[in-house]
Amino acid sequence: MVRINGAEVNMAGRTLEEYLNEQGYDARRVAVERNDEIVPKAQYGETILKDGDTVEVVSFVGGG
Repeated sequence: MVRINGAEVNMAGRTLEEYLNEQGYDARRVAVERNDEIVPKAQYGETILKDGDTVEVVSFVGGG
């Protein structure tokens, strides 16, 4: 299991990009941290999530 934003999710063996797409995130408007390290946007498609990973996804929201 992978812990994403505090919830256990069965995403081990899948890419970060797959998770973001399935959850409806716009990859251009999020920042992702995996195991205390920022994941560059260019690596979302090649970053394979593993059992025990901790991921935080932060969305940017415009406003004024």
